[in-house]
Amino acid sequence: MKQRRIRWALVAITASGAALAVVWPHAREAGAMLVAQDDPAQLSDIQVDSALRNSGDIVAGQIEAALDAHDAGLAESFVDLAKAKNIALPEDLLNRVKQAATEDSSASHFARRFASGLVTGNADDAGSLSGTVAGDLFVFGDIRDVVREGKHLVMGEDTDRLVLGLATAGLAVTAATYVTVGGTAPVRAGLTLVKDARKVGRLGEGLTAWAGRSARDIVDAPMLEEAVASSATTSPGKTVSAIRAAFNAEKAGALVRMAKDVGRISEKAGARGAIDTLKIAEGPEDVARAARLAEKSGGKTRALIKLLGRGALLLTAGAFDLLLWVFGALFMLFSLLVSIKSTTEQLTQSWIDHGKRRRLRRQLAAAKVASVAANG
Repeated sequence: MKQRRIRWALVAITASGAALAVVWPHAREAGAMLVAQDDPAQLSDIQVDSALRNSGDIVAGQIEAALDAHDAGLAESFVDLAKAKNIALPEDLLNRVKQAATEDSSASHFARRFASGLVTGNADDAGSLSGTVAGDLFVFGDIRDVVREGKHLVMGEDTDRLVLGLATAGLAVTAATYVTVGGTAPVRAGLTLVKDARKVGRLGEGLTAWAGRSARDIVDAPMLEEAVASSATTSPGKTVSAIRAAFNAEKAGALVRMAKDVGRISEKAGARGAIDTLKIAEGPEDVARAARLAEKSGGKTRALIKLLGRGALLLTAGAFDLLLWVFGALFMLFSLLVSIKSTTEQLTQSWIDHGKRRRLRRQLAAAKVASVAANG
């Protein structure tokens, strides 16, 4: 009977140990993610490590895809990630990335993209962003957008109030930029990027809804309608002043803070990094987290967002599911310790009982010898 209990205890140790070995890696990762949930850089690092364990060739594949899409910036971001993770890449692939980056940074390419951004107001790289920001700094771009959307508003037509609000805020911020000699440049660049992302349909649905609500109240519609109606007959300077007067600075705080975060992302991860963020963000909290990620991860930011999506910014897996892994591991550990304790007790008791039986047999043998000697 005791031998059977010992065998069952040993089976329990084996089963608990095997289950703990299976659960432990998941529990360790889940615990690390729960601890890092308020640190986007650490959280994304944990998840990238997991993705790389599952597929070692994922980085090279992403670089190939980026090069095929003529996105040298994204390819460089994955090269930075590979260096950070000590992943060896083929020499020919690195040469192709370097060549693509050289072409992108050439003076002729930059000038062409600058002109495109200046004229069209659409930015998706450093050159076009520089052109777009230049146009907005000289109030050309913002006036164009305000007048266009303002006329829609006057005529009772469909009006993109988000673009209207961003352009109006941009005119006010541009004035502050000149006064502070570029001190508010990140906000200026951020407003331009959000506006451009909205125009080309690369602003996430959740962020669009939030920004639309925020922008609706920052423009005094009657004042703006009057400014737009008189824009054809007054001087440009008076038109700009009239448009700025329609801007309600008190209600623009949240939108300006988000624009500042977008500008910070652009400084660390480039214009496309900011656009990538705006596409996946559901609200200003996501943008603020992305800014913190960009400040710590720098050039790797675009690669992290490409690999993980919104998961690079916050926990996308339910905290309850992660806690289940942690508690599952704790339960298996407890079960293993209980099984070890039970087995130890059974073995100790068996050893004690075996010793008692040996002593008893010796005593009986000694008594028998003594009895024979006494009778003899």
